[in-house]
Amino acid sequence: MTHGNAPNPPRSTLVVTAHAGDFVWRAGGAIALAASRGEKVTIACLTYGERGESAKAWREGKSLEEIKGIRRGEAEAAAAALGAEVVFFDAGDYPLTVTPELTDRLVAVYREAQPDVVLTHPLDDPYNGDHPAAARMALDARVLAGAIGYPAEGEVIGAPPVFFFEPHQPEMCGFKPQVLLDISEVWETKRKAMECLAAQQHLWDYYTDLAVRRGVQLRRNAGPNLGLAHKTMAEAYMRPYPQVTGELA
Repeated sequence: MTHGNAPNPPRSTLVVTAHAGDFVWRAGGAIALAASRGEKVTIACLTYGERGESAKAWREGKSLEEIKGIRRGEAEAAAAALGAEVVFFDAGDYPLTVTPELTDRLVAVYREAQPDVVLTHPLDDPYNGDHPAAARMALDARVLAGAIGYPAEGEVIGAPPVFFFEPHQPEMCGFKPQVLLDISEVWETKRKAMECLAAQQHLWDYYTDLAVRRGVQLRRNAGPNLGLAHKTMAEAYMRPYPQVTGELA
């Protein structure tokens, strides 16, 4: 649908992530797929993961500011590899503290991005409180960005569907794979982005293996007639809100 002769703007995806690496491990395939279709992808990176997810750099004797610079550079390279734009909040991790000011900044990103889809962390994670904090802010900002009376610049948004990406220890976070996304065609792009994150090199193989396992589940649930590759790679997601549809499929 167009308005006059003006084409619709490209679809927009907003990813709200607690730390610099999270968006790559958990949603890199979804980001790369959207970008490959010419869609706009904005990553709101709340912290660099400088305190809690940069052990290698700390052991090497790097300073806090040096570590922030390292993680920012890695995240920028990974986002570029995936075809996304990243916005850094530098809110400080371990702990990531929810504040009205931080939520207000996130509302501004929502209104600027006008997302059709939102990706973020699940609301439970007993191992890392930064992840639920980021998810809570993502959901709260989504509601506020759609409120015409909320004092923020930009046009109000609608109600974009939200997908929770898979946490590191899904069983402990109450995560169930309700949506399986085939990322086979962009797997090499995701792997390239993963390899930008030298500070967490120990996770490269872990998330490769996870993509293989989720791909097995995807093929099992898709049935035999979709012509899927023998080695399908996939990501898993949950939905906190109901799917809106006119047809059950």
